[in-house]
Amino acid sequence: MLLRMMLPAALAFVIAIALTGWFRSYALKGGLLDVPNERSSHASPTPRGGGVAIVIATLVTLPMLALLHVIEWRVTHGLMAAGTLAAGVGYADDRSQVPLPFRLLFQCAAAEMVLLFIGFQPVMLAIPVLTNLSLVSGTLALLYLVWMLNLTNFMDGVDGIASVEAITVCIGTALCAALAPRVFSAPADTIAIGAEMVRRDGTIAFALTLAAATAGFLRWNWPPARIFMGDAGSGFLGVQMGALTLVAGRVSPSLLWSCAILGGVFVVDATTTLFRRVARREKFYHAHRSHAYQQAARRYGHLRVTVTVAAVNVLWLLPWALLAARGTLHGAVALVLAYIPLLAAALRFRAGLPD
Repeated sequence: MLLRMMLPAALAFVIAIALTGWFRSYALKGGLLDVPNERSSHASPTPRGGGVAIVIATLVTLPMLALLHVIEWRVTHGLMAAGTLAAGVGYADDRSQVPLPFRLLFQCAAAEMVLLFIGFQPVMLAIPVLTNLSLVSGTLALLYLVWMLNLTNFMDGVDGIASVEAITVCIGTALCAALAPRVFSAPADTIAIGAEMVRRDGTIAFALTLAAATAGFLRWNWPPARIFMGDAGSGFLGVQMGALTLVAGRVSPSLLWSCAILGGVFVVDATTTLFRRVARREKFYHAHRSHAYQQAARRYGHLRVTVTVAAVNVLWLLPWALLAARGTLHGAVALVLAYIPLLAAALRFRAGLPD
């Protein structure tokens, strides 16, 4: 089973490295450059749109997971449909600005593809009063997926940061899924155990494949970046990581908390920034550079910020996520304890305030 999980991941890595290099050459020849402006965090024109390599590498290898009976075809169809929609509207926005209502419409459609095909468990499992309200839980899941899609785009502003976030979150989710206890209430017969293993192995394989595809792109995106991800790549990663949370929730409800903890750096920074900009009556949907990570990058540089995010994810957030996954600590308690220093850091670096 380990070989069946690793082969698609290895192929995704190779495809992403090769395609990113090709897209970089294509962008340089075609003049598809991200030219710095007053809202940019980079200083020189840089090729953009390299995240399409992540999209293609993942979409090519996802059917392999189904053919190898690691993940269900229904889940594969949902992930591919959602990813294609999110990447498509992102690519269109990369080429020419897409009006906000149309972007949100396609983003919601991508989220609906996830909910339609994956058959998620209610997001608010930890709150009993909501567990039987399918409309409420479905709406929460939809909002969560759309927010994940957008916050990944918001946080893709310095070299390598979105790639490092996706890799560490995916690998952390795979580890949490591997260590999470069984949650089947049925007797431990062959059918129940088999169903659990398909879900557990499928979650791990999906997470590793997405991480590998992103790692191939990071080869070119590591500071100083030789190509940028673009909205196509960030939107695709956002909806895929959101879907990964729901897929992981089928293994164990505790993994919903674990995934929320692992994504804490992006969630706290983007959410704090959004609330502050709304409070200041700014046009929050316009491009800006007031996120905490952007403020930090101007002071310390892209490389130090990206490495710090990786270190925080691995050394701080992953242990809390593992405690939640194992049931050692209630997920809500682990999340609050994990988020407190992140919120302090966001406030320290003036998230959402003018630079």
